[in-house]
Amino acid sequence: MSPLPSSTSHAVPGTASRPARRRRLLLAAALGAGLVGSALTALPAQAAGEPVTVQYRQSSTGADQAEPWFKVVNSGSGSVSLSQVKLRYYFRSDNAAAYRFACSWAVKGCANVTGTFGTLAHPTSTADRYLEIGFTSGAGTLAPGADTGDLQLRFYRADWGPLNQNDDYSFSAAKTSYGAWDKVTASLNGTQVWGTAPEGNDPTDPTDPTDPTDPTDPPGDGATLFDDFSYTSSTDPSIDAHGWSVRSNSGGPGVAGATWDPRKVTFPKDGTNTVMNLETSTAGTGESTVHTEVLTKATKFKNGTYAARVKFSDAPKSGPDGDHLVQTFFTINALKAPMDDDYGEYDFEYLPNGGWGESGNIMYTTSWETYRPDPWEAVNQHTESRQSYAGWHDLVLTIDNQRITYYIDGTEFGTHDAKYLPETPMSINFNQWLIDLAGQTSTTRRAYDEQIDYVLHVKDQVLTPQQVNTKIAAYRTAGTAFEDTVPNS
Repeated sequence: MSPLPSSTSHAVPGTASRPARRRRLLLAAALGAGLVGSALTALPAQAAGEPVTVQYRQSSTGADQAEPWFKVVNSGSGSVSLSQVKLRYYFRSDNAAAYRFACSWAVKGCANVTGTFGTLAHPTSTADRYLEIGFTSGAGTLAPGADTGDLQLRFYRADWGPLNQNDDYSFSAAKTSYGAWDKVTASLNGTQVWGTAPEGNDPTDPTDPTDPTDPTDPPGDGATLFDDFSYTSSTDPSIDAHGWSVRSNSGGPGVAGATWDPRKVTFPKDGTNTVMNLETSTAGTGESTVHTEVLTKATKFKNGTYAARVKFSDAPKSGPDGDHLVQTFFTINALKAPMDDDYGEYDFEYLPNGGWGESGNIMYTTSWETYRPDPWEAVNQHTESRQSYAGWHDLVLTIDNQRITYYIDGTEFGTHDAKYLPETPMSINFNQWLIDLAGQTSTTRRAYDEQIDYVLHVKDQVLTPQQVNTKIAAYRTAGTAFEDTVPNS
């Protein structure tokens, strides 16, 4: 069943590489010198064959972004640590454009995949740039014969200008299914072990750390809202000064007759870090039900990147479990009339005990075009996952002119179509509320917590989850608890 809005107004193999040739020359020299025994055993283990093979397919021949997908295969006889593996995909840049990298989905987890861009020392007619793919230690190792599974990657111009992939060295329109591809190179611990680089270039040259398109350094010129929620209470005057409203007015969504209590929005410590806590409770009646919500007063947020670190709860901190609870992070603007074309809403909604026809844990991400309350009609696209999301999670939502993409913990959760893009600016919201009182019949009061560590919005820039993490780390290193440079719409 499609979720309901969180609106406050609604209830609801390749040629031999140069290192390989060098290994054969060493072997020939050793044989010519009669060093048949010990000299052979002293050669590197990979001299016996390629320790790593790269499989490639293209997922898009479109004009706005390249989508090279890979599998890294351990074709040797020993384990391979992925943190020592680097791949390079070579292409011809378009109009000296800056580029951005993104991981759409990876079996190893997008948080464990890195992408940086470099410039070739000897440009050719089909390549002057490359995308280098690496792995963090979290990607683990590959046993002999194993592969990484899908690495569904993409890159695009920072200005979303057109791309011509047909003149790119590593691109092949015919590669619509995985196969070994020697126009992508691989190095292992700094030694090339697979593929052929464009003529005159060494595929183990270091990446230029000053490359302005290095995606590990997020663009710094985007208007930004960042809040670490370092407040003392819901009455802290800084909350209002920083543009937040702690809801106290009545109305939906959720249980009829419930109140929205600012006093239940608190700022406890999680270790040494201050977080925002939303407490929702009930004793089984509408009048005893307390919901909580915090939202921006300004509706000035539209395209770009939204991120928050949120702690969801499966069980109450006190009292019996089972209520149909909704824990959220979302953006929204007002529905001015039924089926209003200007309406927009983009939700992360976690239901720990089901609801909306579900009986157990479920996470929804939903992109709304519009709806009509009565009779009910919804125009939206959603993605769902039936599993527990209890605990801390990194939530990222990106909106550009072509798609809406949701990430949870660095992995793409769902991508929704251009049909659902926002027409007008929105607010940023967190709330926790009960759908109904049908989950259980107890009259014992029970209370649930949702916690928020930080929120980030970068206007008109699509950041990867890795870039978000880098940006948050920079704020905290600098001791910055709040920044808002997003202009009013």
